[in-house]
Amino acid sequence: MERVKTGIEGLDRILGGGLPKKSITLVSGPPGSGKSIFCFQFLYEGVKNGEKGLFLTLDKKVDGLLVQAREIGLDFQPAIEKKLVKFLYLNINKKYIYETMTNEILSGEYDRIVLDSITPLSEMPIFMRNTENTDIDISMVTPEEYPPGVNLPIRRLHLRYILNTLEAANSTSVVTSEIPVGSLLLSRDGISEFLADGVITLSLDPTMDRRKLSVMKMRNTKHTLKPQEIVIDHGGIKLF
Repeated sequence: MERVKTGIEGLDRILGGGLPKKSITLVSGPPGSGKSIFCFQFLYEGVKNGEKGLFLTLDKKVDGLLVQAREIGLDFQPAIEKKLVKFLYLNINKKYIYETMTNEILSGEYDRIVLDSITPLSEMPIFMRNTENTDIDISMVTPEEYPPGVNLPIRRLHLRYILNTLEAANSTSVVTSEIPVGSLLLSRDGISEFLADGVITLSLDPTMDRRKLSVMKMRNTKHTLKPQEIVIDHGGIKLF
């Protein structure tokens, strides 16, 4: 199977060369565990290889992300100016956020796509209703727009729509999700880990000043489940 390098020292060795090409990998963990840094390194590795990348952000504005990346030694500005990489902020309060996201993913011919994070999208309401021609129309509506007889929100359908869009792009994608401290789930929604091709968790232990990375699932890849100690330094995440 063709592999796509993550840019994280030591991880590609564990994965047999990198993430499976055209796969979707969920990277999850609590705040401060390094999820966005993982995404920076994944996208920057593509820049070094001349691959086109897209970073979709819902939690932070683009300027702040670029500053954060530069602080660990990853300067995306030259690649942005060459139109090799695009950072796009998706405002969760905008009505047409789905159209904006879908159009960009499917029109850009991107080799690598990052969605940081899927959590706000997974928590938005999605409803099913019959249209006049009896087809099923999946629509996002605000509370005042609820049609009569609307079904309850279906989170799995909502997440599948997002991941199907990424899959249709034929890109290698990384999506992030928060994990509440103390949760036994592999994502905040408890569903993404079943839909993604791979799952990598990042964890931290403040009392021991220690961070760890675990590959919990990876399609067509023989890998260890043993947590790997990591450090975050200049250049990003490194495995011991």
